[in-house]
Amino acid sequence: MVALCSYETTKLVRIHSVRLGSLKWTLNATVLLFICLVMLWNRKYQQFDQVVSSVTAKVKGVAHMQLPGEGGVIWDEADYSGFLQSQKQGRCPEPPSSGRRCQHHSDCERGAWDQRSHGIQTGSCVKFDALARTCEVVGWCPVEAKNKPPRPALLASAEKFTVLIKNNIRFPAFNFIRRNILPEMTESYLRKCRRANDSLCPIFMLGDVVNRAGENFSTMAVEGGVIGIQIKWDCDLDHLTRRCLPAYSFRRLDQKESNKTLSPGFNFRFAKYRTVDGVEERTLYKAFGIRFDIMVFGQAGKFSFIQLIIYIGSTLSYYALTTILLDWLIGTSCYVAEEGQNYSERKVESIPDKKECILCVSYVDEDDIRLVKMSRKKRLQDAKSIGVQARREDIGHMTATLCLLTEPRSFPATFSQPCSSPPPSWCKCGGCSASPIPQEELCCRRGSEGPCVASSALFHKLSLQRTLLEALILYREPFTPTPPDGAALRRCAYRQYVAWRLGEPPADCRPAIPRCCVTRIREAFPSPGGRYGAFALAKHAAT
Repeated sequence: MVALCSYETTKLVRIHSVRLGSLKWTLNATVLLFICLVMLWNRKYQQFDQVVSSVTAKVKGVAHMQLPGEGGVIWDEADYSGFLQSQKQGRCPEPPSSGRRCQHHSDCERGAWDQRSHGIQTGSCVKFDALARTCEVVGWCPVEAKNKPPRPALLASAEKFTVLIKNNIRFPAFNFIRRNILPEMTESYLRKCRRANDSLCPIFMLGDVVNRAGENFSTMAVEGGVIGIQIKWDCDLDHLTRRCLPAYSFRRLDQKESNKTLSPGFNFRFAKYRTVDGVEERTLYKAFGIRFDIMVFGQAGKFSFIQLIIYIGSTLSYYALTTILLDWLIGTSCYVAEEGQNYSERKVESIPDKKECILCVSYVDEDDIRLVKMSRKKRLQDAKSIGVQARREDIGHMTATLCLLTEPRSFPATFSQPCSSPPPSWCKCGGCSASPIPQEELCCRRGSEGPCVASSALFHKLSLQRTLLEALILYREPFTPTPPDGAALRRCAYRQYVAWRLGEPPADCRPAIPRCCVTRIREAFPSPGGRYGAFALAKHAAT
C-alpha cells in the first residue's frame, strides 16, 4: 500500500554558473534550431499517403526508309528497325546453330521438337551446306537466319519522334486527383511544348529521352534497349505551401554491352501474311526497338496535429544531449577539479553491494585515506588498497567540538602505552591487542613502527574527555538522560576519532578504527558486563 501511495522523481542538482548556464542555453538553442530545420525540411508535421496512378504513352512520328525487296516504306507512330525474310510453309533443314546435326536418318527422330526448333522433325537427315548435315523440319521455310542487325539502324530518323505521356494520380487518404497534363496546359501549348525546354511538358522527343538516360540514340537504335522513365510526385497539400508537380528522370535498365550479356538490347518478331497462287506466305520481321518502362512513385503530405505532437515528443530526447555534454565537460580537465568533484558527489549517490563492504582507513604515518575491501578471512591490516583519496575535514563537527572543548587538567604531550601482553605481529605502534576477528586487526600505523596515536594528548582530549563527550551528546540530543551511559560515550568517542582522523568519509565507504584506539576507548568507558559488540557493518566500526 505504501508503494502505491508514493511518488518517485529524479533528483536535480542546480549549479549557479554563468559559463555553464550560457553553454546550456546555447546548446539548447542549437538543438531547437536543428529540430525545426529537420521538421520543415522533411515535413514531419504532415500525414503522408502513397500515390496510386495509371499511365499511358502515345508515339507520333513519320519516317521513310528502304527495305530490301520492298523498296521505300513509310513508317509512322512506330520505332522498328531490322531485317526481313520471306517464308512459306514446307520442308527445310534446320540451321546448325539451332538444329540437330546428323550423319544418318537414324540420328533424327520423327515428330521431335524443342524450344530452339523452328518446326517438327521429319526424320530425314539432309544437307544444310557443303560442310554440315542437319535434321529436316516441317515449318516456315527457309528457317530464320541469325543475321546481325544492320548498321546504321534503318529507322534512324525515329530520333525526332515524340512521346506523349499521360499520367493520372490519386491520393486516396486526401481524395486528391491530378494529371501530369496540368489544368493550365491548353491544346496550343501541347502542340508547341517540348521537354527539352520545359520541365513540365509531358511531350518528349525520343532522342532527348535517350540522351538524358546517358545513351546515344544512333548506337542504341541498332540493337535496341530498355529506358526507364521515372515520374516522381512529391506533393504538399497544405494551403499555404501547396505544391504538386511531377519530376521526370531517365535511366537505362538493360545491359548494353554485347560482349557481357547474351541477347543484348531489345527485339521482337512479327509477320505479315499473304497468299500467292493459293500458297500462304509471310514476311518475317525481326524488329529492334527502344522500349520505355514508365514508373510512377511519390507521396503527398498534409498537416496533421497528431503527427506534429508525435514528432515533438520524439525529439524531446535530443535535449538530453545538453546534459550529457555538460556532465562530461564538468568531469574533464576543462572544469575546476574541486567544483567538478563536488558536483559529482552531490549528483551521484553510490550504493555498495550488500555482499561487498568498502572500508576507509587512516594511518597516522600517511596523509591520505586508503580504501580497502573487507575480507572475512584476511586481517584488515594486510588488506590490499583499492584506492587512495585525499582527506576532507569535517568542518562542522570540528567547530562544534572546539566550541564545547573545556580546559581540563593539563595533559602531557604523550601517554605511555597501556600495560598489556606483548602486541601481535601485525601491530606497528605497540598499543594493539589481539582480536579473534580479522576485521578488527588494524593498527594506527602502516609502514614504519612508531608511537601510537592513542597515546597522544589530542586523542585524550577529543575521544576520552568525559565532559567534552557529554557536552557533544547533549549538543546532538538535548533530551538525553544525564549522565550518559557507557555505550553512548563510546559511540561519541568513536565519532570523535572518525571526525579527527578521517574527516568526512566517502559516502559509499565505512570508516574503520584502529584496534589500539578501540582498546583505549573501551578501557575509558567500559561495559558493565565486559561485553562489547563485534565488528559490524554500521556507520562506525565497533561498539
